[in-house]
Amino acid sequence: MKVGIITGTGTYRLPGLAAEPPREVETPHGAALLTPGRTDDLEVLHVSRHGEGHPRLSNHVNHRANVWALADAGVDAVLAVTVCGAVDPSIPLGSLVVFDDLHFLSNRLPDGSLCTFHTEAGGRGRGHWIFDGPFSEPLRRALVDGAQAADLPVRSGGCYGHVDGPRFNTRSEIRLLAGAGVSAVSQTAGPETVLAGEAELPLALLGYATDYANGVASEPTAVEDLMRLIGRSGEVFSIALAETLPRLDEAALAPTGTMYRFEEL
Repeated sequence: MKVGIITGTGTYRLPGLAAEPPREVETPHGAALLTPGRTDDLEVLHVSRHGEGHPRLSNHVNHRANVWALADAGVDAVLAVTVCGAVDPSIPLGSLVVFDDLHFLSNRLPDGSLCTFHTEAGGRGRGHWIFDGPFSEPLRRALVDGAQAADLPVRSGGCYGHVDGPRFNTRSEIRLLAGAGVSAVSQTAGPETVLAGEAELPLALLGYATDYANGVASEPTAVEDLMRLIGRSGEVFSIALAETLPRLDEAALAPTGTMYRFEEL
């Protein structure tokens, strides 16, 4: 079984992964950097969204290239992680959320173009991604079970809100998102979810709350606390993933929803 893992701010490498040197992969959408490795009986391909040293802000991430490279490499599933700002005040800082819904109304990539692989009229494989929930339920269950086995505080279920960066959001914007039922926000996982759906790759998303979004708490989260939790996030994600990966059941995996195509690939 081959698993793609996408990590973000604070997690630039996976300590438990017996990794090879990163390799640059060319795709029709630009280059992606994949780090191959193994853990137990699984082959893992790691994508660091921002790269070591964080050269790429959220508006620089090439989501099409990253997801295309993972699909082309033949991964069976994708686990994505993100630090996030809590919009739901009942989410404790330093806890995990395994999301089951998505708020991504703009459906736009960082360059402003629509978030889809289907950019040309008449392109092979063009179609609509039709689904109930956007995340893979078997992967979600594995993440919840893995976090619980590691004795990490975790919530099963919640709506992930994708917001544009690199700035943080205003109080007014957060009130709007809270009214839509958003649990937590960050700036990268919306496009990954949509593109993985179009590529028929089952994906699940694990969030780690590092701050309360503007206006959620009576006092803003101190920048020192935000940075401390971001610094801890890599360790927490590594522990959760180490417990999750052995729980993945290849036989239970299937594309999330249906990709209704007008012409086969």
